[in-house]
Amino acid sequence: MATAEKPVISRYKDRMDKAVAVLKEEFGSLRTGRASASLLDQVNVDAYGSTMPLNQVGAVSVPEARMLMVAVWDRGLVVSVEKAIRNAGLGLNPMVDGQNLRIPIPPLTEERRKEIGKVAGKYAEQQRVAVRNIRRDANDDLKTAEKGGAINQDEHKRLETEVQKITDEAIRRIDEALKTKEQEIMHV
Repeated sequence: MATAEKPVISRYKDRMDKAVAVLKEEFGSLRTGRASASLLDQVNVDAYGSTMPLNQVGAVSVPEARMLMVAVWDRGLVVSVEKAIRNAGLGLNPMVDGQNLRIPIPPLTEERRKEIGKVAGKYAEQQRVAVRNIRRDANDDLKTAEKGGAINQDEHKRLETEVQKITDEAIRRIDEALKTKEQEIMHV
């Protein structure tokens, strides 16, 4: 059996920070009333006999607040890129302009805003669960370390309290990010 070692709390904090960062990245791909290049991050294009992310076949830019522009690098892929954007389920209707695609961002309906708000809530809940799983891993490691003699019972309780504090902080940051995103989505 391996000897127990003292768990390092900062490792768990880093993992929780990554969960919050992932949430913010996922929120970037949610459509709000504003144009954002990250809106097309989830779009995959059939190109050269395989499926690849849109950003590997063209450059996405935001020339106006309600307009996206995709400059496709290979003229032969313009139709594939247009089809991929239409079929991505984002409610976008690209217009071909030579080797570029102009994508107007229509204003969101109230119903669509609520749907996007629910999706944002699901993303937040997934990351809350991830943070709680990290807390569970930390507490399991603390128990193992105590049984192995690397830490005593008092230190175990102190570190468990510290793990709970960083968990509460991570969940608070997730809730703040969700609240901010919901306000952004519902803003007309």
